[in-house]
Amino acid sequence: MHACDLSGPKRPTGPGDANASHLRYRTGMSEQSVPAIMAPPRLRDNPWTRSKLGLVGMVFLTLMMVLCLGTLPWTLNPRAEAIKVGWFNEGETKAAFLPPFGLRPAADEARNLNQLVPIEVIEALAIEHELSQDDVLRTIDGPIGASLREHWPTKGDRLHYSLGTDPLGRSLLARLLAGGGISLSIGIAAAALSVFIGTMYGAIAGYIGGKVDATMMRIVDVLYGLPYILLVVLLAIAMSALVEEYEAKARQRVGWVDRTIRDMARVELGRRATADDLAAFKERSPQEFAPNLVARMHEGMVVSWKHAVRMSKKIEKQRAEAIRKAKTEKAREEAESIPVPIVPESPPTVEEAEAAVAACTTIDEAVNTAGRYRFPPRKLDSELKRALDLGALLIAIGAVSWLTLARVVRGQVLSLKGQPFVEAARALGAPGHRIFFRHLLPNLLGPIIVYATLTVPQAILQESFLSFLGIGVQPPMPSWGTLAADGLVELNRHRSHWWLLLFPCVLLGLTLLALNFVGEGLREAFDPKRARK
Repeated sequence: MHACDLSGPKRPTGPGDANASHLRYRTGMSEQSVPAIMAPPRLRDNPWTRSKLGLVGMVFLTLMMVLCLGTLPWTLNPRAEAIKVGWFNEGETKAAFLPPFGLRPAADEARNLNQLVPIEVIEALAIEHELSQDDVLRTIDGPIGASLREHWPTKGDRLHYSLGTDPLGRSLLARLLAGGGISLSIGIAAAALSVFIGTMYGAIAGYIGGKVDATMMRIVDVLYGLPYILLVVLLAIAMSALVEEYEAKARQRVGWVDRTIRDMARVELGRRATADDLAAFKERSPQEFAPNLVARMHEGMVVSWKHAVRMSKKIEKQRAEAIRKAKTEKAREEAESIPVPIVPESPPTVEEAEAAVAACTTIDEAVNTAGRYRFPPRKLDSELKRALDLGALLIAIGAVSWLTLARVVRGQVLSLKGQPFVEAARALGAPGHRIFFRHLLPNLLGPIIVYATLTVPQAILQESFLSFLGIGVQPPMPSWGTLAADGLVELNRHRSHWWLLLFPCVLLGLTLLALNFVGEGLREAFDPKRARK
């Protein structure tokens, strides 16, 4: 009999077998496994390429910004020196409602285009075919129609008419580019304003804390409870009214007139005048208070004269500049024909003020006349007024779009200010502004950038909506919203000019979709939880 082997499984005898057995028992790994130090490095993905749709949106958005913002110097300015309006506003009414992409226009539109053919061509065709010029202009088919089509303006300026024209014959392509530049500019500027206000407001509330935080957040809650679009509309209307008031000075003039009459009545009555006293005082004859009224009238006339002198010098300077920049004889003649108002060399005299007071029948009329002299209206340049209107619109949009970001930033600051690195900076004696800009703000950039990309489409959509309602961008300046509003009325059962509505809506929709894709891509890039393993 053989003795039973109670020693268990046999152990390997060679050194190689011993090492292999040791690895199997210690790690449970297969024989093909390698040590971690010898393993190849793990491939790390690029955070900017995690979202394919984000890349597509970025490419499309870059293309739209190059086309719209990059071409503003050309679309907002005239193509030729002899034309005083920008390309976006340049058109011929006889070339109205032309279809895009070279599609054949309707019969009446073709006849209108025939009238834009040079007269030499029409005379030659009339002689060749023994027809009158009117018969040639009415012909749209056959060899005569083919010859006329070769001289249509759509043949010589294909870019201008590539996307069709509007009711005034203006190029839809030029208006789309200019409108896109304006919509994108307002959207980006309003989003930047909103991000700045929201970041500062939320950071201050979260960093200070306590009662200040509670008060500031209750203000945000109250603003959240108000209708959002109503606030935007009210702010846009209020700012437009401020621009009009700045130009007309109506409130200053009315206030000055009211104070002047009250002061004169108080001096006359020896007490504070009531409403009935003022009504009776206004109807009295100005001759009773001639010295006082003449002095005020003369003062106002001198102010008006100085204003007229400044305006005359300004127009004279603009005229000289236009003459200097003129490159053609026609442009020089137009510059020289700019009228310059003639202003007397000497200021108005007291005798002229006495005559002006004598021409009035009541004190109220005399004081109002002196007020019109004293507060002459400002004459704003069309470009400055247009810029003020656009600025008022973007402030109205940006001033109410920061509420959500303020809450997000406040929550992030509350979370960050208790972190050890912030406590260490505070213990080292770092001032509050240094802690915020050096330690808190860099950690807030991710949520801020993502929110900014989501705010831009919201601002563009609000601008388009306000322009659609007639509150935003004012004619003749275009925007995608105004172009969509103008194109909507062209859809009818008789004949629909579909391109006037299709192209603005398609560009607006694609741009908003691209901005949302970009926001999603940035969220993928900045959120560590979305990183691929």
